[in-house]
Amino acid sequence: MTRLSVNINKIATLRNARGGNVPNLLQVALDCEAFGAEGITVHPRPDERHIRYRDVYELREVLTTEFNIEGNPTTEFMHLVGEVRPAQVTLVPDAPDALTSNAGWDVVSHRAFLRDIVAQLRQWGIRPSIFVSTDLRQIEAAAEVGTARIELYTEPYAAEYLSRSPEEAIAPFHEAASRALALGLELNAGHDLSLTNLRYFAEQIPSLAEVSIGHALISDALYLGLQETIRRYRACLGK
Repeated sequence: MTRLSVNINKIATLRNARGGNVPNLLQVALDCEAFGAEGITVHPRPDERHIRYRDVYELREVLTTEFNIEGNPTTEFMHLVGEVRPAQVTLVPDAPDALTSNAGWDVVSHRAFLRDIVAQLRQWGIRPSIFVSTDLRQIEAAAEVGTARIELYTEPYAAEYLSRSPEEAIAPFHEAASRALALGLELNAGHDLSLTNLRYFAEQIPSLAEVSIGHALISDALYLGLQETIRRYRACLGK
């Protein structure tokens, strides 16, 4: 079944707004695990506007589920993951000032660079995943550079799920998933997945290994509470 990894960036954003340690990021991560999350995701950025590098080291000491670190593989980022050794690193082509991830890699143009990064992650015993669109050329290039997984960028699906139809929204993801599996890649997905659109996506892409969800899940928790929210997201995944 598809695993649920909770992205806790927004908890760090709230904490950083006032300084101090409220809400307590580590406690929220542990609560997510206790309530049924099967992984914790963080995306540290160079300006540390939400997750700080120190947070990553501290989380590594307490987490018992899969730890997924997302980010652009700068020298500083690679030093961080090389020391922390999470289960998975998801490579995302964010500019330093990006508000949020808004595009997958142009793997074709960055093939040599990503091949070296993926090789280094594998040497460290870390599962590499590359954030990509549904463009089949990019998926094929991702397989060529040696990644274990790709993470499909699902913002277009979320937008078209509401503006057009679920069937039209999922169509390119069907094709992308089929091609990825044929190439021996495992599949993750993330960005704008929510209680509105997650169940359909997971039902239509049964080969999905993992979803990483942050903004919608943390927002839902303001109304439903964290435990009930995680229960509902797990239910969307058939759990």
